[in-house]
Amino acid sequence: MRAYRHFILLFIATLCASAVTQQLLLPNKPDSVRFAVIGDNGTGDSRQYDTAARLIEWRSLFPYTFVLMMGDNMYGGEKPKDFANKFERPYMPLTQAGVKFYASLGNHDDPENQRAYKGYNMGGERFYTFKPKNGVRFFALDSNYMDKAQLEWLDKELSASGSDWKICYFHHPLYSSGATHGSAVDLRGLVEPLFIKHKVNVVFSGHEHFYERIKPQKGIYYFISGCAGKLRKGDIRKTDLTAKGYDNDNSFMLLEVAGDQLSFQTITRAGQTIDSGVINRQNSK
Repeated sequence: MRAYRHFILLFIATLCASAVTQQLLLPNKPDSVRFAVIGDNGTGDSRQYDTAARLIEWRSLFPYTFVLMMGDNMYGGEKPKDFANKFERPYMPLTQAGVKFYASLGNHDDPENQRAYKGYNMGGERFYTFKPKNGVRFFALDSNYMDKAQLEWLDKELSASGSDWKICYFHHPLYSSGATHGSAVDLRGLVEPLFIKHKVNVVFSGHEHFYERIKPQKGIYYFISGCAGKLRKGDIRKTDLTAKGYDNDNSFMLLEVAGDQLSFQTITRAGQTIDSGVINRQNSK
């Protein structure tokens, strides 16, 4: 049964690739930084597997090399069989192709289990940074416990990065139109001053089980992508924050950084593009 499910995922990816060729809206430039974003994905149910199939399918058109995870990587148990059912199997074609997943921690995640799990590439840490290439650096934070040590680390790492693009990601959104959770105001008070001070360009979060692109706040672009497994239909309220919102189906993001531009495309479980655009880099130095 397991082998059969893996075969079906590969078959769907091969069958559908030609059908979506004309829908790719990213520049797909040589030597660009190409990645995907998923959040709140670790359910192990059909919605996660369906969304994973689309993620696999689109890589045949857009060869991203890594995936950012916005937390709630694992709902329920975290035994070896859970890591197999909720991560290894749905994304097996990607990991076997060398795609790396870089996780952040959500409120449903066991930090001891997950930061030690090799598939999440956290290096044993609750928060960490990595630089793929070409002047782009990513900062994964633990928004569950934003203590003094993490804030001091973030201040130091942002200051020393010297990167053209500084991109942060973590679970709880600083700005959100969600009726269930909404903006993490206390967290915002702690980290936003550092984002402004060090001219962070883009921030990704999850926690809300929908997609939302926030209007730029104090010069920073914010995205919520928390529905690669979970979905909370009809949860986006009408607020002045929303540039684009979608809560009717699960989705994920594809992104590309090429020079001074970051291009994005948000795609549903059914393969429909619901948002896309280009961000011109702010002066981050």
